[in-house]
Amino acid sequence: MKFIKILILVLCLASCAPIYVNYDYEKRTDFSTYKTYNFYDDMKTGLSGLDEKRLLSILETKLNTMGFSKSETPDFLIDIASNEFQENRNSTIGVGVGGGGGRGGIGGGLSIGIPVGQSKVNREIIIEFVDDSKTGLFWQAKSESAYNPKAKPQKREAKLKAIVDKVLAEYPPQE
Repeated sequence: MKFIKILILVLCLASCAPIYVNYDYEKRTDFSTYKTYNFYDDMKTGLSGLDEKRLLSILETKLNTMGFSKSETPDFLIDIASNEFQENRNSTIGVGVGGGGGRGGIGGGLSIGIPVGQSKVNREIIIEFVDDSKTGLFWQAKSESAYNPKAKPQKREAKLKAIVDKVLAEYPPQE
């Protein structure tokens, strides 16, 4: 019974992997002037078709709750790009064999590091706000989080929602 409780705890912690976000923005931008948005027509998001639809829908919903509206003549355009990568394994088990010098002073040894566990797949999603008429790129967020390519649609949607919530938590930037 104790093993099952530990296993459930480990699974919960693994499923709640953190989302890291880095922001950058043009300091001279007056963010209060931006009220309408749209997406670039030719975005190459790097996401599957279904994940792209999920992300755009979640992003639209969040932006609408923040007071923005989608427009055919927007104040700014949104560009999205992503990529997947494998994180290097850091965990190894060391196995060592050694010998003693004895009276002859001859010694020896052998050490081997054996990788433990699987490599993690991470996904980076970059969201950029661009004002082509004024400053060009004025705000950017890069998120990085664990990614399970075999996750069910509900889990994918929940993960994308968490990413969007965290990415837009710092918009507009506070000086």
